[in-house]
Order: sequence, then structure tokens, then C-alpha cells
Amino acid sequence: MADQPFELARFPVHLGLGATAERLAEFDGTPQWYERYAAAHTADGVEGRLVSVHSYDTPWNTWEVHPNGEELVFCIEGTMTLHQEVDGSVVTVTLGPGQAAINPPGTWHTADVDGPCTTVFVTPGTGTVNRPR
Repeated sequence: MADQPFELARFPVHLGLGATAERLAEFDGTPQWYERYAAAHTADGVEGRLVSVHSYDTPWNTWEVHPNGEELVFCIEGTMTLHQEVDGSVVTVTLGPGQAAINPPGTWHTADVDGPCTTVFVTPGTGTVNRPR
């Protein structure tokens, strides 16, 4: 029997070993949510992926990096300007609805928006680090 429909923006999904997909606890945006997620799925190592949807209307206030794998960024509504720090230089790409980009492993990145934007992220499940923008 199929699972009941749910809002991916409220309940992210973990893609794990053995081609599993697990609906997670409701996302509350806190660092503790991410800590609980990482602790619960550490056994999947670098193969685990977090699938999440985020909507925002202001620029990010941090940079982040995923040292253990590539991250898929897929814009589904609005426009976002993704900034990637590559070899000491910042590369900028603008994404509109239906467009995607990949953050390579170890690439610091942040984003700007001019208005409401909704994006799907498929992120390595371990090792994410943030720093102030």
C-alpha cells in the first residue's frame, strides 16, 4: 500500500542505502533538526542523501559546503542566483523555474534572491559545514 501524500517542504526525505526512501520528522529549521538527522543516518555515510524543499525571499546569510559529495540545486519557482567559490574565485549562475545546478564536493556556496523562490535540494547526508556570509 502506498504511503499517504505529504508535503516535502514540511517532511524532507532521506535516500539511503539499498535504494530506500524514508520520510523524516517535520522540519523545524533548527540546527538540532540537522544534528538529529545526521546522527540517525550516519551509517549510510557518503551515499545517503537529504531531499528537501525550501522557500525563501531573502538572500542566504551563510555560505555552506558539502565535502562528501555533490549537491543538486533545482529551482521550481522564482529566480535564485547561486554563488560558488571555486579556486578562490566566485562563479555565479542564475537559475529560473525548471533549471538546476550542481555544487561539486568541497565547493562553498550561497544564494541571492530578488523575490520569493522555492528550490529542491538533494544534499549529501553527512559533513555539511556553514560559515557566516
